[in-house]
Amino acid sequence: MLRTLLRRLFKLLFWFALGSALLVLVLRWINPPGTALMIERKVESWVDGQPIDLQRSWRPWRELPDHLKVAVIAAEDQKFAEHWGFDIPAIQQALAHNEQGGSLRGASTLSQQVAKNLLLWSGRSWPRKALEAWFTGLIEVFWPKQRILEIYLNSVEWGDGVFGAEAAARHHFGVGAPYLSRQQASLLAAVLPNPRAWNPGRPGPHVSRRASWIRQQMQQLGGSHYLNQLSRPLPNWWLDWLPRPAT
Repeated sequence: MLRTLLRRLFKLLFWFALGSALLVLVLRWINPPGTALMIERKVESWVDGQPIDLQRSWRPWRELPDHLKVAVIAAEDQKFAEHWGFDIPAIQQALAHNEQGGSLRGASTLSQQVAKNLLLWSGRSWPRKALEAWFTGLIEVFWPKQRILEIYLNSVEWGDGVFGAEAAARHHFGVGAPYLSRQQASLLAAVLPNPRAWNPGRPGPHVSRRASWIRQQMQQLGGSHYLNQLSRPLPNWWLDWLPRPAT
C-alpha cells in the first residue's frame, strides 16, 4: 500500500513538474490573456456584491516606455539584471526585520511577483511560497529578462480593476502607455507597494516623495542604459545541452 501511494505521488509530482514547465515555456512566446490575480479580484467582487470592471490592454516590449521600465526596476528590484529570481541578501534582511516584530517587510523580486500574480493566489502560506519559488525558477530559466519585465508591466495591479501599464496610464493620466512622462512613470512605480490605496494620479505627500526618490534612483542606475544589462548569457548548465560543432 505504501509503495503504491509513493508511486502515485511520484507520478503526480512528475506530471505537475512537466505540465508547469511546458506552461511557462509556452508563455515565453504567447501573451497571457489574464492572470490569477485578475480572477481572484473578480471572485472577490462576486462574493462582496461589488461589481468590478477589469481593465487591461497588452502593450509589447517595444511600445512600453524605457523610463517606466527603469522606474519599476528602481522601485521594486534594483538587482533585477543580476539575480536569477531571488535576491538572497534582501530576503535575509527582510527575515531579520520581521523577526523584530512590527510591520512585515517583503523582499520579492520582479520575477517572484510575476510568478505569484500570473499563476498563483494571494497569501503568505508555505505551500504558496513553495510554488512561487518553483515557478520563479522556471520563469528565470525559460524567459529572458525582457520578457519577465514585459509580462510584469502588462499584468501588475495599478488600482481596483486596473491591470497593466496601458490601462494604468489611461485610467490615471488619460494617455496611452507610450506617452507617459518620466514623472508619471515614477508615480506609477511609487504606488506599487499599495496600488489599491495609493493613487498616482492624485499623489499624497508620501507618494510624491517616493516618486522623487525613484527618479533619483533611475538616474543612479543609468537611466535607459540600464536596460542593456537585461541581455544575459545562458547559464553554464544550459551550454552543456547545446549541440557542439563537429571537430
